[in-house]
Amino acid sequence: MTEFGFMGVDWEERINYDRMRRERLQKAKDALAESDVNALFVFKGEDVRYLTSFRSHGRPTATPLGFGIAVLPRGGDPLLYTMDHIAAAHRMPWMPKGTIQPGSVIRSADGVKAWAERVTASIGNLVEGKIGVDITTIDMLESLQKAFPKTQFVDGNAVLGQAKLLKTSDELECLKAANMITEAGMDAALRIMRPGVKECEMLAEAWRTFTALGSEWSQCANIVCSGPYLAPYRRLTSDRVIREGDLVALDIGACFNGYWGDFTRTYICGNMMPTKEQKALHQECYNGVFGGCDNCRVGKTNYDVWKAEQCEHGPGLCGGHGAGINPWEAPWLSGFTPDFTMPLQAGMVINIEPYAGIVGVGGMRLENDVIVTDGEPDVYSTYPFDERMLDDIHPLDKTTGRMRRYPK
Repeated sequence: MTEFGFMGVDWEERINYDRMRRERLQKAKDALAESDVNALFVFKGEDVRYLTSFRSHGRPTATPLGFGIAVLPRGGDPLLYTMDHIAAAHRMPWMPKGTIQPGSVIRSADGVKAWAERVTASIGNLVEGKIGVDITTIDMLESLQKAFPKTQFVDGNAVLGQAKLLKTSDELECLKAANMITEAGMDAALRIMRPGVKECEMLAEAWRTFTALGSEWSQCANIVCSGPYLAPYRRLTSDRVIREGDLVALDIGACFNGYWGDFTRTYICGNMMPTKEQKALHQECYNGVFGGCDNCRVGKTNYDVWKAEQCEHGPGLCGGHGAGINPWEAPWLSGFTPDFTMPLQAGMVINIEPYAGIVGVGGMRLENDVIVTDGEPDVYSTYPFDERMLDDIHPLDKTTGRMRRYPK
């Protein structure tokens, strides 16, 4: 369990990576078997990792298509194509012999054609039917259609999305570990927050802490946003100098073994109290985030969560998302539309992030990470909120109000 440490040890059960690899792959195989798709062509780096545990370049930009490619045939084991095939074969003994192969340059029609010949040699007549693709470009899709003339290409995200929707016990532990690293980064950033410190300096301290604790990368560019930039809300970090009494929002996330932390708090800089209007805004946003948390229960839907978190002074589009081996995945809350409605099931993970803001008063962004269980929601982002801006603390909030220490 992650609360006992991240290292593998022989004297207690912690994250079992062999089991996680097996269970993830089996879920993908089951989802493929339940579909009408013959195979999946997987180009997204995180999805290749989900199927094979192959790690390559991560964010901040999308991995160039072809760094790692996975093919999952119906009834078979995944094939991995990568330029790092020698290193991968040396370090990935869980992949059956012959399933790790040299990569292909799929940015050109000739490259796709050569790769298609190798794939056909491996999976045979399975290419004569529906093949799911998770991501592509217009040119690449045209090349694929020419290289596989008997194939009907369809959306592969629907198949893998179904597999990834419910997390295994080890995936949940990885998410909690990522969150613990994120909490440490949040605390480190808040401890240096004082008048004269820049937003980017706070972010640098959070990122330094992430890396020191083993984070692979960061959930996004990360957001440290202060003062007038909180209303209207600006979703990036700048060189703005923070002043005494400024509101400062931190929306950050670390990565642990491919799984992503991501939560948000808004604090006041310095030994200051909020205005009456600021306190009311923060309580409104806090009530929204915990209203959403309280609806993360079996028998509810993601629409119930979205509806419960909406703030009177929010834009209506803010909501949240699922999280896993991708920091943003189903179930969706942001920009909610009825066709996204789905019943909640135990094992789903939801990040709930409402916003409330008034120009001239300030803005509040808060976010919690929640696991849907068969009982009470498991709110696993436990870093406390700034209690100077709260009158009422929700029963699901286990840390706020237990100490009166404000980062200075």
